[in-house]
Amino acid sequence: MSEDSRRIALVSGGSRGIGRAVVLQLVRDGFEVAFCYRSNEEAARQVEKEVAGLGGRATARRVDVTDAQAVKDWVASVEKEHGGIDAVVTSAGILRDRPLVLMGDEDWSAVIDTNLTGTYNVCRAAVFGMLKRRRGCVVNLSSASGVKGTGGQTNYSASKAGIIGFTNALAKEVGKYGIRANTVAPGLIETEMVVDLSGKALERALTVISLGRLGTADEVAGAVSYLVGAQYVTGAVLQIDGGLMV
Repeated sequence: MSEDSRRIALVSGGSRGIGRAVVLQLVRDGFEVAFCYRSNEEAARQVEKEVAGLGGRATARRVDVTDAQAVKDWVASVEKEHGGIDAVVTSAGILRDRPLVLMGDEDWSAVIDTNLTGTYNVCRAAVFGMLKRRRGCVVNLSSASGVKGTGGQTNYSASKAGIIGFTNALAKEVGKYGIRANTVAPGLIETEMVVDLSGKALERALTVISLGRLGTADEVAGAVSYLVGAQYVTGAVLQIDGGLMV
């Protein structure tokens, strides 16, 4: 593949769950992928092997998205190696659910710093190069909890609602430069975060989902893939929630 025809995608939080599915889907779509992970090196290396099995290329790097300088260094290294980034997907995120009156300051700060500030750090580092090249797209992962707040998740809901507002504002800023920015808002998806729910909690959750089942990470990755390729879509919030918000 020639240098001019290569397409490069940057994915944060790409070692597990939705992020992993996004990495694999973008590779299937013809991208070379650079993704980061925070701590699970074994999982990251396994994703690299899966990508190689697909005949593609993905490189993992340990990066804490709350560390702005570390993110800048990562993005700069990817740009230096590949010459530019065509698509950015932010998937790094954590949960620390508690009722507000029981929530510690550290629970609040950790979620906001990872989910919202982490999204800011990655986008700010990557979008500058896109502006110079006048092309590119951003897809940020929010949540149904960011569309409609969820009890016991004031920190998580605030971070994910913030991502929607951030992305919509970004879409207005960069559209005139040929850059698109969209949000995917998953509902209850079959990942480690959700399968840890107790049986009764999961049963209750399924009763309010119109389709009566959990979504899959691959279904969310399909939505990300669509938005990466949808050349006349920007500032959209695509809900992948099985009718949870109906």
